[in-house]
Amino acid sequence: MSTPTDVLVVGASAGGLAVTEALRGKGYDGRIRLVGQERHPPYDRPPLSKEILAGSWPAERAFLRTPAELDALRAEFVLGRRAEGLDIEARTVDLDDGRTLSYDVLVVATGLIPRRLPDQHHLTGVHTLHTLDDADDLHRQLAPARHVAVIGAGVLGCEIVATARCLGLPVTLIDPAPAPMARRLGDELGAHVAALHRRHGVHVRTGVGVAGLIGTAGHVSAVELADGERVTADLVVVAIGATPAVEWLRADGLSLSDGIECDSHCRAAPGVYAVGDVARWHHEGLGTSIRLENRTNVTQQAMAVAADIMGAGSPYTPVPYFWSDQYDVRIQIHGIIAPGSRIRPLDGRPGVGRFAALAEIDGTAVAAIGWNHPRGVMAARRQVIDALGARVVSRGA
Repeated sequence: MSTPTDVLVVGASAGGLAVTEALRGKGYDGRIRLVGQERHPPYDRPPLSKEILAGSWPAERAFLRTPAELDALRAEFVLGRRAEGLDIEARTVDLDDGRTLSYDVLVVATGLIPRRLPDQHHLTGVHTLHTLDDADDLHRQLAPARHVAVIGAGVLGCEIVATARCLGLPVTLIDPAPAPMARRLGDELGAHVAALHRRHGVHVRTGVGVAGLIGTAGHVSAVELADGERVTADLVVVAIGATPAVEWLRADGLSLSDGIECDSHCRAAPGVYAVGDVARWHHEGLGTSIRLENRTNVTQQAMAVAADIMGAGSPYTPVPYFWSDQYDVRIQIHGIIAPGSRIRPLDGRPGVGRFAALAEIDGTAVAAIGWNHPRGVMAARRQVIDALGARVVSRGA
C-alpha cells in the first residue's frame, strides 16, 4: 500500500491526537486534519470526574499538549465543527457548516455519547458528565447542592460519587445491578467497591432501578426508585453508560453494531479506520470482536492504526486494561473478568487492605486484579499475557 498524502481524522480528542503524533513519529510528512465537535484543543477525560470536578485542577491542566506542541505537529485543527456524513466511494466527509473535506485515509475517533433518562431534559439540576464543559458546569453546581444522587454505578458514576463525598456532600449511589461496577468486576469484587463507598458515608442503593425523576418548580427534587422509595436530591448526575457516536455514519455502508465494526487491523473499509471507544475490532487473541472504553486502549490503538496507515501494521491484540481512582484506592484490571470467573487471591485478601488476585476460568487466567497493589497486579499480568499467547498459538495451529 502506498503512503497516503492526506489523512483526515474525525475526532480531535485523545484518540485523534495520538494518531497524529504516531504518524508524525513514524515520519509521515503528508497533510493531517483533525475535526473536533468541541471548541477545546485535545484534552484528557479521566481527570474530569476527579481533579476537574473537585476543582483541584483548572480546566487547562487537562489539555494534553501546549499550543506550541500542537503547532509542531503541522496538523490543521478544525474545532467546533461536527461531521454529518461520509461518502466512502468519493472519500469525502460533510461538516455541519456546509464544507466537504476529501481524504486519502479517514480515521474515525468520535468516541461516545452519554445515555440520558427520558425525563431528564425537563428538569434543571440533572447532569451528565462527558466533556470538559460538563465537568466545569457540574463543579459549579456541586457547591450549593444539599443532596446528590448519582444514577449509574459504573466506573464513571463511582468516581463522581467519590469526588462528591470528598467535597463533603451527602450522596446516594443508585444502580439496578447487584453491586457497583459489577459489569467490569463481577459481583464479588463489586461488593468490595460497595463497602468502600459505604465506609465513606455513601448511601448505596443497588439492585433497584429508577422509575423516574421528580421535580419541584422545574428543578429536580427527588429520584423515584422502582421499589417506590424516593431519594431526596437537588442535584442528580446520570451516569448510565454511553453509546458509540456513529449516527453520522448510518447511510454510508459501514457495518455498525455497538460501534464501527473493523478487522483485526482496525480497518472498517478501504481507507477507513476506527480508533478508541467507537471502534469494535476483531481481537485475534481473544477470538472475538471487542470494543473497549478506556484511556489506555485509545493510545495503543492509535499507534497500531498509524503503523497500518504507514504500511507496517500487524493485528491489534492488546491485553485490555483499565483503572479507577476512588478515594485513596486505585483499582487496576488487566484482561477481562468474564462472567463465572473465580477470583484467586495472590497477595493480600480482598476486603482487607491492598491485594492482588487473578480472575480464572477453568484454571486459566483471564484477568489480573490490583487493589492498591501496582507491583502485585503487574506480576499477575504476566500470567494473563501467557494465557492469551497460548490461545493465539492454539488458534493458529
